[in-house]
Amino acid sequence: MSVILVFLLVIAGIAGWWLSQQRLMSKPWLEHGPDVAFAQEDVTGMPTAKIGLGVFLAVVGALFALFASAYFMRMELSDWQAPPVPRLLWLNTGILFLSSVALHCAVLASRNDEIRTTRLALITGGLTALAFLAGQLLAWRELAAAGYFVDSNPANGFFYLLTGMHGLHILGGLVALALTTYRTWTKPLDGRLKLGVELCAMYWHFLLFIWVAVLVLLAGWASDFIDICRQLLS
Repeated sequence: MSVILVFLLVIAGIAGWWLSQQRLMSKPWLEHGPDVAFAQEDVTGMPTAKIGLGVFLAVVGALFALFASAYFMRMELSDWQAPPVPRLLWLNTGILFLSSVALHCAVLASRNDEIRTTRLALITGGLTALAFLAGQLLAWRELAAAGYFVDSNPANGFFYLLTGMHGLHILGGLVALALTTYRTWTKPLDGRLKLGVELCAMYWHFLLFIWVAVLVLLAGWASDFIDICRQLLS
C-alpha cells in the first residue's frame, strides 16, 4: 500500500501543477471582454479536447501504477530473478527525449505560425519515436538471445509487459501524430490544428515521464526510493 500511496502523491503533485497552468481556478464570469461562446471550450476556457486527454492520461497513469504495485508485490517472492537491463534502453531513453523535444518545438513553431518548422518538428518527432520502438524491439531480441524469455521467470514477464504496454501507447500516439502531420499539408494552421499539435506534445511528454518511471523500476532504483519513503512515513 505504501508503494501506491507514494505513487499517487507524486501523480497528485504533477496533476496539481498541470491544472494550475490551465486556468481551472479562473472565474470567467468576472473577466471582461465580449460575451462569445466557444463550442469547443468549457466554462473555464480550456478546450474540451485537452480535458479529455487529461482524463485519458490519468487513466493510463493509474494503469501503470497498478502494474508497478503488482511488480513490487511479486518481487518479494523467492523465485524472482530480475533480468539485466540492456544498455540499449539508455540510448532509447535519449531518443524518446529527443522526440519529446521535437514535439515541444512543433508547439512553439505553430504558435508563431511557422508552418514549415511545425511540419519538420512533427516529422522529426515521429521518426524518433519509430526509432525508439525499433530500439525496444532490439532490446527484446538481446534479452531473448541471452535466454531471458517471457515464461522463464516472472521478472522477465513483467519486463516484457511494461515495455510492451508502453510501446503500444507510443504506437497509438503515432497514429494521432501522423494525422496531425498530414493536416499541416492539407489545412491552414488555424486554432484547431494548433490544438492538435499541442495535444500530441502533451501525450508525448507524458509517455516520456511514464517511460522514465518504468526504466527506474526495471533498473531497481525504485526499490531504494520506496525504502526511503517508508522510513519517512513510518
